[in-house]
Formats: sequence, C-alpha cells, structure tokens
Amino acid sequence: MNDKMILLIGGVFALLALASAVGFVLSRRKPSETVTNLNARIKAWWAMVAVFTVAFVVGKELTIALFALTSFWCLREFLSITPTRPEDHRAVAVAFYLFIPLQYWLIWLGWQSLFAILIPVWAFLLLPVLAVLKGETEDFMARTARIQWALMLCVFCISHAPALLIIRIPGFAGQNFLLLFFLITVVQLSDVLQYVFGKLFGRHKVAPRVSPAKTWEGLIGGGLAATAVGAGLWWITPFAPWQAALMALVIVLSGFAGGLVLSAVKRSLGAKDWGTMIEGHGGALDRMDSVSFAAPVFFHLVNYFFAA
Repeated sequence: MNDKMILLIGGVFALLALASAVGFVLSRRKPSETVTNLNARIKAWWAMVAVFTVAFVVGKELTIALFALTSFWCLREFLSITPTRPEDHRAVAVAFYLFIPLQYWLIWLGWQSLFAILIPVWAFLLLPVLAVLKGETEDFMARTARIQWALMLCVFCISHAPALLIIRIPGFAGQNFLLLFFLITVVQLSDVLQYVFGKLFGRHKVAPRVSPAKTWEGLIGGGLAATAVGAGLWWITPFAPWQAALMALVIVLSGFAGGLVLSAVKRSLGAKDWGTMIEGHGGALDRMDSVSFAAPVFFHLVNYFFAA
C-alpha cells in the first residue's frame, strides 16, 4: 500500500458512501423496482470492495488467491448450467483441481511464458484425451469444446487480471497493483455507467434478443464517461493521459463485448443469471463477464508497449 493506493481506496469508499445516501433518499421518495435493484447492487459493492481492499492491503499472494477462488466459482457456475455427461467428469475434475491451481501458481512464480500457454495448449490437448478414453463419441466435439471454452473464459482470461502484478515496467516497480486497480475500476464503472445511461436515455437496443437492457445510448454515454475516468487516472499508471484514455476505451469495448457474448451463452441455456451468489448482481460470472474479455486484452497491450 502506497499513498496513491490509500488515496484511491479512500475515494472509492467515499463514492460508495455517496451512492448509498442517494439510494436511501430515492428509496424513500421514489420507491421502484429499479431503485430496489440499485440499492441491492450498492450493498453488494460494499462487500466486494471490502474484499478487494483487504487483498490489496495484504499483498500479491492474497490477491492471486482471491482471483483463483473467483475463477473456481465462475467455472462452477458456468458448468453447473451447461449440460455435461458422466463421461466428461474426469476432464471437468482436472480442469478444476489441476489447471486452476497450476495457472495461478505460475502467476505467483512469475513464469509468464508458461502461464501464457498452459491452458490454450496443454489443457486444450489434454482435456479431450481424458474424455475420449471413456469411449463415448456422442456429441463429443460440442462436449469437449464446452469444457475448453469454460476453462478459457473463467480461468485463463480472468487470470490475466492478477497477472498484471508480474509485468516488469521500467520506472514502475512496486506499483503494479495500480494497473490492476485501473483495470477493475474502468471495467466495473463502465458496467455501472452503461446501466445508468441506459436506464435514463436508452432507446435503441444493441442486440434485443441477446440482452434487452443493453442500449447504444448506454454504451456510448457510459462508455465515454468510463473512458474519461480512465483518462483522469493516468497519474497512477505508466501511461500518458492520451494513452490512459485509449487503454480505458479498449477496456470499455472489450468488457462490453464480454458481457454481450456471455449474455448470449446464458440465453442459449435459458438462464437469466449465472447464479445467485451476489445479491443484485446474479452470480460471480455475471460480475466477471466483462473482466474475462477486458483483462487479457489490457494485459497484452501493457506487456507489449510498456514492459521491459
């Protein structure tokens, strides 16, 4: 924890306090389903911010462990509503109990080259072998692809968020937590602001059959607002202001794509939410869908343009 991190976390708690006050006033003056949902989201945010704050204070090890648990829960949610057969259980067990801990252990070691290929290469090849040994060929390709894709989204992609801690950036040593803060702040603010702008001004839906709540007005208004916040946070990053704005815009667009794609997956399975873990937010994967797309894109941009 440095002065910048203390200032940022203090600012987040101040914003949450303001949001709670506004939500309380609205619940008394104009009670509605939207206000009730908003207050449930704010309460959930208090808990999530508190957990992340503890992780940031304790350090790298707890932060990595927190994301490992998040990946475990997201993978559990994904596979719990995605049909699997008994013949797939060996591959599923290996995904949970071998590849999740191994992926995050590599991040803890800082073994970036193996971290980048463990799941896309080794897991991709091993999981169908484990499944095919059971001798069941019915719907084999779809079954295998389902597990592979779940592992990619819930573990490989999300793990790129804590992997920001191991990038070596000249003149930025010991401050990589600020990059993680930048990513999570822009992603989650974008989600919230798109929701707010969509509720206030939304008229034209982006993909009504996939996600009726997502509108062009919400995307443009909320996305630009989140990009502006990201540009304003340039001083905590190794980026120039214009670079911070571009990075934030990429995060916004990637996160929106992630939310839309995983909404399509939910709709195809007949589910509204991935789970009920977080009141007002659905499941863990409902909060991490944007991160699953934004984290690897942001990680590789930072690694390519700013790493030593």
